[in-house]
Amino acid sequence: MNPVFENCKALTFDLFGTVLDLGGSLTPHLKIFLDGRGSEIDPAAFWQQLRYRQRIEQYQDTLVELGHSGYLETVQKAFVYVARANKLDPTSEQTDTFMAGWQELSPFPEVVAGLDKLRERYKLIALSNGNPWFLDHLVKNRIKYDFDDVMSVEQAGYFKPKPGVYRRAARNLSMEPGELIMVSANSFDVMGARTCGLRGAYVNRYDLPYEDTHKLYEPDVTVTNFTELAESLGDGGSATIS
Repeated sequence: MNPVFENCKALTFDLFGTVLDLGGSLTPHLKIFLDGRGSEIDPAAFWQQLRYRQRIEQYQDTLVELGHSGYLETVQKAFVYVARANKLDPTSEQTDTFMAGWQELSPFPEVVAGLDKLRERYKLIALSNGNPWFLDHLVKNRIKYDFDDVMSVEQAGYFKPKPGVYRRAARNLSMEPGELIMVSANSFDVMGARTCGLRGAYVNRYDLPYEDTHKLYEPDVTVTNFTELAESLGDGGSATIS
């Protein structure tokens, strides 16, 4: 095992895009919308635009400091914005139909088996940008996994990668930041956690480069899925140092 993990006691997991397959779950719902509007836009391309715009909505939500709105609220704003940008002004019914699709998110196929192996060594904590009630639904009905705790950024009042989110998680667990490993497929999330003293595991599911940042804030390990993650972080595992 990578010696930097020897004192780590808990893993904090991003859910959206890391545990849950957003693109695979949502592009069918986007296809329904696009087909209904007679659009030839590729649903996968539309999804990439939407995901990019949603992150802008989240950053704006945090930076403007007018009060934290919520994850699904930023999703809806992003959907409407991207639809309008593509000259497809959605009706309220079409927006509601797409938003209902978020209730049907599914995890990546190897996630649960990986979590089971990691549980032998660590506490497993979901640390997500999602609304608390939404996370409860996803964990219980979609991921179907008994995490040791489920934490929403609403406890801190802003989205990741705001530092207070990671510090609040450490405080909630009565642990030092360095005793936690942030696991995420979003490189900004790993970087944000590393700036707060957490260790970082980058699950590079999408073959994307890591943030151009100081070497101190690079991930401690990079893997492509939870099978590799469990092999790297479990007892006797050999981590791929980033």
